[in-house]
Amino acid sequence: MKETVLPISVRLRPPALAARCAEVLLAGGLAAAVSAATFGLMSWAEAPAQAVLPSQVRWAAAVGRLADARPRPLTHALAAPPARHQDRACSPHAALTAALAPVVGGQTGSLAVGVIDLSRGVTVSYHPHELFHTASIVKADILATLLLQLQRQQAGPSPAEQELATAMIEESDNDAASALWGSIGAAPGLAAANRVLGLHRTEPGPAGLWGLTATTVTDQLALLAALTSAHSPLTAASRHYELDLMRSVEPGENWGVTASADPGSGPAVKNGWLPDGTQSGLWVINSIGVLRHDGQRLLVAVLSSGQPTEAVGISQVQAAARAAAASVTQPACPG
Repeated sequence: MKETVLPISVRLRPPALAARCAEVLLAGGLAAAVSAATFGLMSWAEAPAQAVLPSQVRWAAAVGRLADARPRPLTHALAAPPARHQDRACSPHAALTAALAPVVGGQTGSLAVGVIDLSRGVTVSYHPHELFHTASIVKADILATLLLQLQRQQAGPSPAEQELATAMIEESDNDAASALWGSIGAAPGLAAANRVLGLHRTEPGPAGLWGLTATTVTDQLALLAALTSAHSPLTAASRHYELDLMRSVEPGENWGVTASADPGSGPAVKNGWLPDGTQSGLWVINSIGVLRHDGQRLLVAVLSSGQPTEAVGISQVQAAARAAAASVTQPACPG
């Protein structure tokens, strides 16, 4: 479980996946020509029938389960459902601050945390506007961008794109991410999609350095909302497809916010980690996901930088995720 600042995998990929990367990169020039001004959204039309490869199973299942024909603007994606009546001795922010106190007391580096309780209509965050390098959590944004662009073309992902998306999300494969980064039009393509998805402060990484994209907890919650809300610009098929990949990450990728999930609840997660290029020897450790805690459905994002080691950073991110989840499902106030 090791990433570098440069988005180039040290992992040797099978020849078939390498061929898919080359195929998609060749097609990437066409995607780069998509103008942000005409970045309209349309629903998916079914692709012609063809032989189904293993990486296509999830997409076929997502389309088969749901026929959400008309995507909608993300005007209310972060608008929570009406809150059930609940007596609180303090505000959600005070409850989060109290829950995070033990974590912050032993904090190393910088930390930001955000959580939306979809069950009770509570949104709360700690350092919501602080910028962090994304590392590999941007791969969730890259896939959402690809799906959004394909909707404009009334198409679903090709077999090559599905194979790359599976490797990028489930294995956190960097070669696959670089191929799809080129396919979406790199930084301009990501920026155009993020304006539609509601990520207003995320700054795409320069050139091919997608791992150096800068983001905030608020924007990561917006991305998770786009993957879960019926008001999302993404169709139901797109949302279910990406979340299914995030629920199927390899064991070595299944850490971070999933530490706060109820056992057996099938959380969806994307993590990111890399040596912090701004501070020699330190680490960026991030985790975002959709999960259930105490039976309530939560969107959770934890971003951190300046961590002394990868292991210390992961431990702190997981402690922060547990505290944030508990603060909204079982709020306890200071005092």
